[in-house]
Amino acid sequence: MSTLLLTGFERFHTHPSNPSAQAAEALNGQAAGQVQVVSALLPVEPQAAAAALRALLERHQPDAVLLTGLAAGRPQVTVERVALNVMDFLIPDNAGQTYRDLPACTEPNAPAAYLSTLPLRAVVKGWHSAGIPGSISNTAGLYVCNFVLYHALHQLARLGRAQVPCGFLHVPANAELALAVSEDQPPLPYLPQEEITRAVRVAVEIVGRRL
Repeated sequence: MSTLLLTGFERFHTHPSNPSAQAAEALNGQAAGQVQVVSALLPVEPQAAAAALRALLERHQPDAVLLTGLAAGRPQVTVERVALNVMDFLIPDNAGQTYRDLPACTEPNAPAAYLSTLPLRAVVKGWHSAGIPGSISNTAGLYVCNFVLYHALHQLARLGRAQVPCGFLHVPANAELALAVSEDQPPLPYLPQEEITRAVRVAVEIVGRRL
């Protein structure tokens, strides 16, 4: 059976939890279609996340990589098309740092961008067939989510494994996050955590079928 590395992120900013972490933890060790899921949580700090990601890729040698993170404010799940070699944080990371107009990777000849190698249209079609609203997103932002997508694709390319399906899913807030919004702020779109986890599982199954 093939191995799929599934990552989520730790809690960050003012959010009381991270639904990507809850989905990753729920699916850890499960068989989904033709793949066995190995889950891990990444720190919300770029250099620590890059180091953790490198170690995970070297240790597990996965046949596919599915990174996930929170996009609070988006009303549905989205699969990202591209990672940019840029960091431009609007909020501090969990180390209290912000980065403005800086490269995500300073290696010589690091490309300006990488395209996801996931079957994007198939993932969206799978969501719709399962009754889950979802779409392709053309921006992963310029925060740590974009950073880890860039570094995962870059690391796979450096290891001669650019053919490994690798990409990023953004998930919306769950009910816990929506309930934590103060009354003076606009309501936060959300999905139940069970639906977020189901959306991630469907994506895992679609990717597994393409291996």
